[in-house]
Amino acid sequence: MTIVALLALAIPLIVIGLVIRWTSVGPALFQQRRVGYGGKTFTMYKFRTMRTGVGDEMLRELIAAELRGEDTSVDGSYKLDGDPRVTPIGAFLRKTSLDELPQLINVLFGDMSLVGPRPCLEWEARMFPSEFQPRFSVRPGITGLWQVSGRSTVSTLEMLHLDLTYVRTRNLIGDLSILVRTVPSMLRESGAR
Repeated sequence: MTIVALLALAIPLIVIGLVIRWTSVGPALFQQRRVGYGGKTFTMYKFRTMRTGVGDEMLRELIAAELRGEDTSVDGSYKLDGDPRVTPIGAFLRKTSLDELPQLINVLFGDMSLVGPRPCLEWEARMFPSEFQPRFSVRPGITGLWQVSGRSTVSTLEMLHLDLTYVRTRNLIGDLSILVRTVPSMLRESGAR
């Protein structure tokens, strides 16, 4: 199924890659170490949405504040407001979740599944309270309960609780429901940044 999806999306993937290369300096594909099943790290692929050579200090501070229970929302969003690191094309790709399409390669390699918890960064995994360790008992997904429950309108703590809910209740019907609900959630601008 994943191979069929990659073949069907080949032309859009190439076009997106070319647009990224034409509009900003750096590679079209972004590779980053993420934490997956069993707490093991893997290289996750995405389309690059940021300028190259930028740091993540602001994001680290935001996540730490949310894990302390602070309300960091701006206009209903828990993402960095007006993140200067994001390119104009990157903003569009994030809003439509098209930046996630290369993760089909991770599904093909067995590092990810179509549905599951969001694959977190290594430093995020170290920050998460121990009660959320069960999120690593399943493969991370391209989409999941968090994405169809509000995306950027959901805080980090709420996302972690949704991950636990998913792990405890997951089944084939639930996964199919999340897959069906993913496209409408991608098209709702209110839930993405």
